[in-house]
Amino acid sequence: MRVNFGYDKGVQSVEIPDKNLIGILSANEIQYDRTGTEAVRFALSHPIGQPRLSKNVRPGMKIAVVTSDISRPLPGREVIPAILDELFLSGVSPEDVTVVFALGSHRPHTEDEKRFLVGDRVFETVRCVDSDPNDCVRLGVTKRGTPVDITRSVAEADYKIAVGNVEFHYFAGYSGGSKALMPGVSTVEAIRANHRMMTDENALAGKLTGNPIREDIEEAGEIAGLDSIVNVVLDEHKRIVFAVSGDKIKAHRVACAFLDQMYRVPIRKKADIVLVSQGGAPKDANLYQTQKALENAKYAVKPGGTIILIGSCKEGLGSRTFEAWLKEAASPEDLIKRVREQFELGGHKAAAIALVLRSARVILVSDLDPELVKRIFLIPAGSAAEAFDEALSIAGPDASVIAMPFGGATLPVIQNG
Repeated sequence: MRVNFGYDKGVQSVEIPDKNLIGILSANEIQYDRTGTEAVRFALSHPIGQPRLSKNVRPGMKIAVVTSDISRPLPGREVIPAILDELFLSGVSPEDVTVVFALGSHRPHTEDEKRFLVGDRVFETVRCVDSDPNDCVRLGVTKRGTPVDITRSVAEADYKIAVGNVEFHYFAGYSGGSKALMPGVSTVEAIRANHRMMTDENALAGKLTGNPIREDIEEAGEIAGLDSIVNVVLDEHKRIVFAVSGDKIKAHRVACAFLDQMYRVPIRKKADIVLVSQGGAPKDANLYQTQKALENAKYAVKPGGTIILIGSCKEGLGSRTFEAWLKEAASPEDLIKRVREQFELGGHKAAAIALVLRSARVILVSDLDPELVKRIFLIPAGSAAEAFDEALSIAGPDASVIAMPFGGATLPVIQNG
């Protein structure tokens, strides 16, 4: 069977013999009652765990709406206008509303990018600003020692709304919920303190209870006084197919459950070879982003098996720190040791790759220089077809194969496991 994998704006195709192929993982088929802005407006009128926004706010309140930055797939221009309409029902003045883009550790936006993210109407109606890690207020410290440093425009607001999309996150369990505040509008020090727990055995994709990072994030949200959330779930084409609003925990859990129905994909067994991609542009622009697909693929590969990671990475590795850590390490184990002793943003993704390399070899199909690929402990290949031939030569002609064309979204789970 010919299987296509998104690669930049094109595809990489691989012929996989039917006798070897045990699964092509994609979103489960479920019915969507509403999509797009209609789903958001329905969620706002049917909140979970608290009254609707228009009943919770009142004129004179300073309101912060925290939303995703340009690196995230959230279609904010379909979400934020509906939130403003809900707020204005209560008589809230546009002058009292600030949309805050959660940069985390990412670069600031241009004015054109801000306008694009929220749409013309929102951009011209309310104040739209980036979070500022250099102007934060310390509101407390979590039990695990993470400082709750929140950008001033959010910390000093009377009512705080977190907006985001819910997807699997490789160590926080899921995105969304209080994650918009921690790490979204926090300091580098706070993000490091939270993320240093990524090597904990319970810091896993799709895990909430007992996950130290997710629990720390939600304690930070409580300390910061997060009042409400508006979260959406996207399909493989980044369209809104579900939305929730309301309590930061209860509403978030409903969104996580819906995500599970869509993307937690059962497999009969793990495979000798897993082919995986992010689905193409813009999610495979660099290795820093493409790594997300690798994380989910590790749940589908047998110990000692091969993962074929397919992503253009035409913009390079994607982070100076990520690149420095990879180049400075003498072995993958050096990276794991380093992140435990000296957590650094960017370096944490290098360590994540190293954790995968403990149990599987990784062949990378990309536009990166082959010598660079070797230097960072991966095996270069010129095409997905070439990589597959190499993996078969290692595993043998009867090797079992799983294909994950949208690997960043689909989470393989052993049936009844």
